[in-house]
Amino acid sequence: QVQLVESGGGLVQAGDSLRLSCIVSGRTFRNLAMGWFRQAPGKEREFVAACTWSGGSTAFANSVEGRFTISRDNAKNTVYLQMNALQPEDTAVYYCAAASETYFGGSRSERYDYWGQGTQVTVSS
Repeated sequence: QVQLVESGGGLVQAGDSLRLSCIVSGRTFRNLAMGWFRQAPGKEREFVAACTWSGGSTAFANSVEGRFTISRDNAKNTVYLQMNALQPEDTAVYYCAAASETYFGGSRSERYDYWGQGTQVTVSS
C-alpha cells in the first residue's frame, strides 16, 4: 500500500519561508514522478510544482515560479517543496502526489495515482 505523508505546514507571515516534506512508502520511490498541488478554500485544486524521477527536470505554476523550488532525496524517499516569499494568496492545503506510470507527471492531476492527506499552509498579511 502506497502512503504519502506531508509535513511542514503552518502559520507564517507574508514574506516568510516554509519547507514542506512528503515521505513516500510502499513503492520504489525513485520510480515515482512527484508533484505538489494545493487547494484554497472555495477553489479548485491547482498545480504547484512537479519533478521527474531523478529530480533533474522540474515545472512550476506561474504563480510560484521563482519563489518555490521542488527537490527530492531518493535515499530518504522524500520530496520537498521549498516556499519562499510567501504571500497570503499562497494559503491553501498542500498535497503531494506520486505518478507511477510516467517519468514526469507535470501539471495534470489525472496523471498522479497516489495522494497525501495534505498539510495546511496559512500566510497572514
